Amino acid sequence: MELPAALRSAVDQMLSGEPLEKLAKASAILSDRYRREVRDGRFHIDDALAAKAYLATRLPATFAAVRAAFGMIEEVAPDFAPTSLIDLGCGPGTALWAAADTWSTIQAAEMVEASEAIRGVGEKLSRSSQVASRWQAGDVTAKIPTLAPADLVTLAYVLDELPPTTIASVTQKLWSLTTGMLVIIEPGTPAGWQRILAARETLRGAGAHLVAPCMHSETCPIVAPDWCHFSRRVARSRVHRLAKGAEVPWEDEKYIFIAASREPVAISGDRVLAPPRVNGGVGRVKLCRTDGTTAELTLSKRDGDAFKEIRRADWGDRLELGNKG
Repeated sequence: MELPAALRSAVDQMLSGEPLEKLAKASAILSDRYRREVRDGRFHIDDALAAKAYLATRLPATFAAVRAAFGMIEEVAPDFAPTSLIDLGCGPGTALWAAADTWSTIQAAEMVEASEAIRGVGEKLSRSSQVASRWQAGDVTAKIPTLAPADLVTLAYVLDELPPTTIASVTQKLWSLTTGMLVIIEPGTPAGWQRILAARETLRGAGAHLVAPCMHSETCPIVAPDWCHFSRRVARSRVHRLAKGAEVPWEDEKYIFIAASREPVAISGDRVLAPPRVNGGVGRVKLCRTDGTTAELTLSKRDGDAFKEIRRADWGDRLELGNKG
């Protein structure tokens, strides 16, 4: 997956002339803070250089994850056509660009971000977008601007920067602003999954209808040390490779999310929870099912179309396998 052309062009222009040595150093510091989930009272992105390092090395991956999550929602809720967006902890506007790329109906967006450095960068990038956006300062755990509820509310890669004790209250705040769909996205780590589970339980308690990636609104059947997550392959630009000191032209971004709707959504089929394994005439796949369970399904060529579905399936896909297994 690659950035939309307009965003790619705006990012390239913003990074033009920035010394690669400085970008690489700032990227290493930023990556270390995200990897260790540092919570020391400082913003991960606290100055202009860190903001540009984020554009060079993290924006492509976070965009890919958010866009993939939106794609799963679009598949199971094809009638959802949001016109308004609220993105809290919006960073450089990743969810704005991903939402506009998914739903052409998006007309206006409220963008709220505590870090002045990344907020300024995001506002400049948004001038290349077709969506009218207003950018404001605000901390999702404290005071945010007065906002009218929106069809689509997002919180992407933010919970990992917050104290775990705030997850329930932050989720409730987000849900109170949601008239249509709430989407919370986190890194696809065991810790990220635990944060999503906490948000999921809060939403279940609020009577929300879970839409994706879950195929049901029952208690999650996945038990640690296993965890639910997905992966999206990201194309690296030249600047991206050089800033990260990488050689291969791609990277895999692991992510997990929860999407909840105000209105019921008819969910059918099974969600692929891990890369399917096909060896010769036998295929094995792990599924999340609408009855609230997970299943390890083994099929052979004798199973006809169902086996062909597994051979074509990718991690995160929704399959219609009927009563097989």
